[in-house]
Amino acid sequence: MPDPRDRKSRVPLLDALGKLITDGKQSADYLWQVPGDQAERAKIATLLDQIIAESAKQGRKEMPKIGEELKIALKASPSPQQVDMLVNGFDRLLQLWEAAKSGLL
Repeated sequence: MPDPRDRKSRVPLLDALGKLITDGKQSADYLWQVPGDQAERAKIATLLDQIIAESAKQGRKEMPKIGEELKIALKASPSPQQVDMLVNGFDRLLQLWEAAKSGLL
């Protein structure tokens, strides 16, 4: 019989939206080291556009709103607070995606 504790650590297989979100999270985490990296910021902006489009296509309501909030935050001057907002936003997106994939939403 499978151990129920194993289920908690199991992340659903990444679909296109999950991959976009994890890529965005990695880029946001990278900004902790180099907050002013314009190439990385442009990559995040592109990923956010794709996340908004893909999540809307899947009928998600909250994810596009979070994506729009993150696009606004991305336009602010690079700072630890701004990077923190981006990282937390991608964490929220990932939690929503995982909940939807596990059947909770």
